[in-house]
Amino acid sequence: MKRTLRRSTLILIFTIAFIVGIGFFVVELAVNAKDWVDQPYNAHISGSGGLEQAGKILDRNDAPLAQTIDGERVYHENEFVRKALLHTVGDNSLNISTAVQSKYRSNLTGYSLIWGLNMPQSMRSSRDITLTVDAETCASAYNMLQTGFEEPKRGACVIYNYKTGEVICSVSTPGYDPQDPPRITEENESLYDGVYLDNVLSSTFTPGSIFKIVTAAAAIENIPDIYERTWYCEGIENIGGHEVHCYNETAHGEINIQEAMQHSCNIVFAKLAVELGSDKMNAMAEKMGINMSFEIDDVMTAKGHYNAPKNDENTLAWTGVGQGVGEYEDKVNPMQMAIICGAVANQGTAVNPSYIKSGTGDLLKEIGMKPNKTYSLLSADTASQVGNIMPTYSIGGLTVRAKTGTAEVGNNKQPNAWFVGYATDADCPLAFACVVQDSGMGGEYAIPVIEATLSTAAERLRGSMN
Repeated sequence: MKRTLRRSTLILIFTIAFIVGIGFFVVELAVNAKDWVDQPYNAHISGSGGLEQAGKILDRNDAPLAQTIDGERVYHENEFVRKALLHTVGDNSLNISTAVQSKYRSNLTGYSLIWGLNMPQSMRSSRDITLTVDAETCASAYNMLQTGFEEPKRGACVIYNYKTGEVICSVSTPGYDPQDPPRITEENESLYDGVYLDNVLSSTFTPGSIFKIVTAAAAIENIPDIYERTWYCEGIENIGGHEVHCYNETAHGEINIQEAMQHSCNIVFAKLAVELGSDKMNAMAEKMGINMSFEIDDVMTAKGHYNAPKNDENTLAWTGVGQGVGEYEDKVNPMQMAIICGAVANQGTAVNPSYIKSGTGDLLKEIGMKPNKTYSLLSADTASQVGNIMPTYSIGGLTVRAKTGTAEVGNNKQPNAWFVGYATDADCPLAFACVVQDSGMGGEYAIPVIEATLSTAAERLRGSMN
């Protein structure tokens, strides 16, 4: 009798566990089915029952970036546009996991929990997605990175509206034509190294002098007489037992904080980092979001890295100019730097970027109607003061506050060239970041990319208002 009771109890326990497990599975399937469908390992969904039935992807002006014609997925008619927006739109391979066709495949294809991908055409609603990007602006950036110099350059360029969060341009190189994807072999794989990685969202780079924006913010908040101070730069100085030098050991003479930013003086910003100390430098980097990921729609950006040492003045000095080494190496993400510049422009508040302008069906609920998240990265007063000491440029009819960077990366490579900043024009509130890898000085390589791209963006935005 006891043995029978024990068996009955065990059967009951197993039965209850089975029912609970089945219930959990059904709930998970109902709630997270689309997430499962959108996973890259389900690439078979992009076959005859997938992207060939998908809706259109349009740019902000309704130019078709991807659409299905006669059962075939077709991309924009212009080759430069196709290549420029490869990492934003994606291709049939779905190897670019952050691209729209990978992240929102279920929305584009009209996946249904009941019908799967086999919903009758008569019941299939429109599944188009309109993006915030401008095709011509993106083509301008790609064209400069690939043909504007002596050889094609790897890098990233992003421009976004720091008031609305709309991403106007997002370009990552190297790339390829999604209409005619390459066959990558051992012989040509070096040409396509990192080709599936969106450098705007998923890569980090040594910042060099663009990090002086962070050091300047820390100095403004923590050194009361910062504007009464002057420093003397001889181009090279012993700090913490080892040399710190300005680029090409250029001597700047006696300069104040604004002049130090204008001339990008390493000596001044190295000394500021040492005076502030690791705690205050680390606190400002944390506050401005260097060590965090930003969620762009459903994609997390790569985290930057800043970790100032407590007992090494020379390394601390170099971190203040964006050139830390080893475990103290400075790293930033291009989208992250555009967001930080947007915060400087927008009284310290960063509006989180988004690629999705509008969508249909569930996407409109999931993405299109979400209010943009905001981050308080600086006080309004600090943001104003940082902006006031940044160099001023005139680009494409816009007044721009920006900072160049020439980041040494070692390994016998040329420096990474940077240009980050924002336009002050009320009708074109655009923040930007551009990095050109293995190139040279920021003014020589990154500025021309932004000049071409920002000029096109301003022309297109102002044209749409008329």
